[in-house]
Amino acid sequence: MPDPFVMPSSWDRPPTGSPYPQPPKKKRWPWFAGGGVALIAALVALGSTSTDDTENTADVKPAQSSSATSTSTTTVTSTSATVEAPAATATPAAQISTAVAASAALEKLDTLPVKGRAPKTGYDRGQFGQTWTDNVTVEGGHNGCDTRNDILRRDLVSITIKPGSQGCTVTSGTLNDPYTNTSVNFLRGETTSSAAQIDHVVALSNAWQTGAQQLTLEKRTDLANDPRNLQATDGPTNQQKSDGDAATWLPPNKSYRCTYVARQVDVKAAYDLWVTPPEKDAITRVLTDCGAASSTPSTTITTVDVPESTTQTPIPVAPQTATPVYTPAPTPEYTPPPPAPVVDAPSSTYYQNCTAVRAAGAAPIYAGQPGYSSKLDRDGDGVACE
Repeated sequence: MPDPFVMPSSWDRPPTGSPYPQPPKKKRWPWFAGGGVALIAALVALGSTSTDDTENTADVKPAQSSSATSTSTTTVTSTSATVEAPAATATPAAQISTAVAASAALEKLDTLPVKGRAPKTGYDRGQFGQTWTDNVTVEGGHNGCDTRNDILRRDLVSITIKPGSQGCTVTSGTLNDPYTNTSVNFLRGETTSSAAQIDHVVALSNAWQTGAQQLTLEKRTDLANDPRNLQATDGPTNQQKSDGDAATWLPPNKSYRCTYVARQVDVKAAYDLWVTPPEKDAITRVLTDCGAASSTPSTTITTVDVPESTTQTPIPVAPQTATPVYTPAPTPEYTPPPPAPVVDAPSSTYYQNCTAVRAAGAAPIYAGQPGYSSKLDRDGDGVACE
């Protein structure tokens, strides 16, 4: 039995030298350390929300961004006093509002080749480079911002910019949609970014079938990111257009159609694309309705200068009359001439009768021959002793 008056070896005696036993001291630092680690992990989890980086359904990061740009993305407008100014924007599209501008667009249309649509074989989005890449040589290229946000900053009003994005990323704003003549509220987020989409004015599939497949990959990438070929619009309208050309789809807002088709002409002229016959007819009708002068196909007439001395007066041509019908003259009936008069042969040859003629080997004797005599020619046909 242990001695109740002996202290356990695991107990510590207080410095005061108290004779009473004391419980062991607990080590509390592991609990504090563990709680700190859990708190840091929770903060990191709150700050690592990501978005769906797909074309026209969510926002994207710049193509050349570093890992530092993968910080938190929030759809709530910051209440911080820090306000970041937006980066420079692309030049807005020129509005076609006069007959002169419409006529100029029609003249440019007449310079484009007119051909049938080529096969769609081989087309996919990757043929036009990385989606919304900044690595292009068109306006806005290499400015540190992806193309989608470049167009949102250009086409939206009352925008807010995500702090720390170098003025690139639009978190909210209002789109006055020229395609529909309506207003669209934009809020950046996984389920809300698709409210404002970026339309390719000349659809990439249409471009592929009208000459773009003959371009280099770099040139096609420029085409897909050229601000002249991009317009922010509401999601349903962009989906409705799909890859239609002017012959199959025009903006519902009729007042914008002149500008819309003129932009298509500008893009096709810039990238050496052609138009199909129905497409050209549709664009011509729209521009003509806007006051453009109708274009007349040019006809080349070759003339030859003839010296006056060699000029001759044309000989008048007699009027043509009906050809007379030939009627042959009737053939007269043949009437044989009368027989020649019988002339007796000279008396030097004489035959008593036909027996003598035969005996002499002279039969028959024709009229006029020696020995002929009418008395020998009893039938009077000019042949005696037949």
